[in-house]
Amino acid sequence: MRQLANQTVGRAEKTEVLSEDLLQVEKRLELVKQVSHSTHKKLTACLQGQQGVDADKRSKKLPLTTLAQCLTEGSAVLGDDSLLGKMLRLCGEAEDKLAQELIQFELQVERDVIEPLFVLAEVEIPNIQKQRKHLAKLVLDMDSSRTRWQQSAKSSGLSSNLQPSGAKADALREEMEEAANRVEICRDQLSADMYSFVAKEIDYANYFQTLIEVQAEYHRKSLALLQNVLPQIKAQQEAWMEKPSFGKPLEEHLAVSGREIAFPVEACVTMLLECGMQEEGLFRVAPSASKLKKLKAALDCCVVDVQEYSADPHAIAGALKSYLRELPEPLMTFELYEEWIQASNIPEQEKRLQALWNACEKLPKANYNNIRYLIKFLAKLTEYQDMNKMTPSNVAIVLGPNLLWPQAEGNITEMMTTVSLQIVGIIEPLIQHADWFFPGGGLGPMLRWDGAGWVGVRWDAMRWNGMGGMSTGMHPATPPLHCGQPCGLDSARSTSTLHPSPSLGTRGLMSLSHFPTQTLNSTSPTWTMPTASSTTRRGGRSAWPRIT
Repeated sequence: MRQLANQTVGRAEKTEVLSEDLLQVEKRLELVKQVSHSTHKKLTACLQGQQGVDADKRSKKLPLTTLAQCLTEGSAVLGDDSLLGKMLRLCGEAEDKLAQELIQFELQVERDVIEPLFVLAEVEIPNIQKQRKHLAKLVLDMDSSRTRWQQSAKSSGLSSNLQPSGAKADALREEMEEAANRVEICRDQLSADMYSFVAKEIDYANYFQTLIEVQAEYHRKSLALLQNVLPQIKAQQEAWMEKPSFGKPLEEHLAVSGREIAFPVEACVTMLLECGMQEEGLFRVAPSASKLKKLKAALDCCVVDVQEYSADPHAIAGALKSYLRELPEPLMTFELYEEWIQASNIPEQEKRLQALWNACEKLPKANYNNIRYLIKFLAKLTEYQDMNKMTPSNVAIVLGPNLLWPQAEGNITEMMTTVSLQIVGIIEPLIQHADWFFPGGGLGPMLRWDGAGWVGVRWDAMRWNGMGGMSTGMHPATPPLHCGQPCGLDSARSTSTLHPSPSLGTRGLMSLSHFPTQTLNSTSPTWTMPTASSTTRRGGRSAWPRIT
């Protein structure tokens, strides 16, 4: 206090021993300290693992590790025989590898960025600032000693040009010189530290470059891991046969399932041929919404309860219409839409039929096979028009808009109203002259229920129990039973099967799946469906259909 009082009384302000440049560095020190401290705090908050522990302990607390464990445990519960089980296993392995990469990334960031920032903000700069405070104290001591020496000279009555003498004066002078010497030493040390701080700014800046480089390397490794596992995931997805068919492109569904006739089309036609051909208003009468929704979901799973839906043919017809309507592209294609419409506008009937035939021939193979199969069925349906009231014209009216529509924006209802007559003029002659447009083959003998079983099915150990259930001694892993040649498929390709689903108990189920063709012995009953290759698609055409 005495020193402060003496300095305050004896001089206007304390001595400044730092240059202007070092004073600017001093101000910058405080700013760098604030920024480094804030960055260290935020960067530490970004770490997901526990800071300051080794990799093993950090892994236990990491959210990604917990997620990987959860996925792996879920995979073990579901098993590798399910698609979800396979996905969980692959994703669990990928997440575990990502967790390990994240641990290494955080350890490197902590070592190369976070810890140096902490040292800068909490050690190096505070040390310089501590030296600066010490220098200020030494300057204060020096100024005080000088003031006391000067006051001693005044009290002795000496002029300002003369130095006081005597033991007291000598002691004051020595004190002043020692204080000045301490100030000089401290100032030199502080100046060196400040200049060193300025020179090392590029090193401090490198902390942030290192942060970005480490992040880039981490993300590159993570991306490589994900890119490596994605093809495996996609391969499992593509290899999985049980995929939805409603709303999916025809070619995609056929490629995935290995079929030539879309499963919903083949399944619905098979059931309708058994139980719906004489149903009045088929395709015209709306089914129960809940029944329709349930049947569509069952068809998406490739499993159908035949016994349940045999009493509700309108639901089956509704599901077939829904499948056709929900195709991203109509069965008769957008590309040929104008050609179909132009053909329907030709007044002369013979030329109109020729134009329609030409358009049929331009259909892609997948569309051709399916429209051929469907038209053959509709032609068969109209043979029962006295009972079901579904003439070729009526069938064309209710099904035509689901087979062909324009690719245009706007109100689809208004557009379909405009072209409905033209579409009827396209579909009706296709049904009337199905054998001419699609020569060769036919629907052939279909599955038939005789009260004890499906005629044409090779049952082996499986039989119908007569009470709405399927009794079988087959192991769940036993392949489905083969039933000869599938609807509309080449005999050399694949076969359709009817089999119970172990997951649905002892209900009467039909599932049309595809497995490698199995040769049946000559005494085994088989059922045969038309093949797309039974006649050449572009083969010879019979004489012009007789117009009545």
